Amino acid sequence: MLTLSCKPWGHPSSPITIAKAPGGTLVAFLARHGVGHSIPPSSVPARANIAALKSLGVRLIIAFSAVGSLREEIKPGDFVLPNQIIDRTKGVRPASFFEGSSVVAHAQFGDPFSNRLLSFLESHVRTALEKANAGSQLHTGKTIVCMEGPQFSTRAESKMYRAWGGDLINMSVLPEAKLAREAELSYALIATATDYDSWRESSEPVTAAEVFKTLQTNADTSRRVTELIVADLHEAVENGAILAEEAGSMRFSIMPRSEQQKDEDKKRLAFVLPTYFS
Repeated sequence: MLTLSCKPWGHPSSPITIAKAPGGTLVAFLARHGVGHSIPPSSVPARANIAALKSLGVRLIIAFSAVGSLREEIKPGDFVLPNQIIDRTKGVRPASFFEGSSVVAHAQFGDPFSNRLLSFLESHVRTALEKANAGSQLHTGKTIVCMEGPQFSTRAESKMYRAWGGDLINMSVLPEAKLAREAELSYALIATATDYDSWRESSEPVTAAEVFKTLQTNADTSRRVTELIVADLHEAVENGAILAEEAGSMRFSIMPRSEQQKDEDKKRLAFVLPTYFS
């Protein structure tokens, strides 16, 4: 277990556990909300988390998150691989390594998740769920809304998100996905539905108690899925082009260098992008 300080972004949410999966693959685990879920969504030190993982040599991130379902067919207990995001955070979460810097960059974010990683996960997670015999279905090609919280949605908001084309809602996928893109790390989210949010008139609005009913079962299934896919995922990384989308993606996102760029800013950025700022 490693406790890191990723200056200038501080300490990550929790110590990072590096474990050896069956077959010998090393996996780094980080608790986004801290040990014992002690950090609310808007206070998660996402920049420190992503910087810490990058500094350890992590090349891709599979994030797990409990989500609310905005669609009847996505039932509590189901797994989802979203491929799009609607941002409903309110600007209180630092969302860029370049924020406040004299270096400007505009990362491509049209496809917020790694398409190649999603393609790999679709078949492997579906097979893993069948082997786990958990009764969970896998849904793909869905849009997740990321809201600020910590309160849950009003009924009016929940209905609005459905009208916008949202299929899921959570409080965590941003700015993680944006920061992973800036750090040139492949990123995908495996979402696990716990509730139906607040859009169903015939049901009570979502509460933390309702979420917890399903959360433990989902967590157990998620651990089983991770165990079943990690070896194949490592092999795909070593032998294929699964990382090709993100590798080198920031090269043309960084604005041309000039005397306006400060050395101290370039030194900070070298922590996550050593190829361009070393």
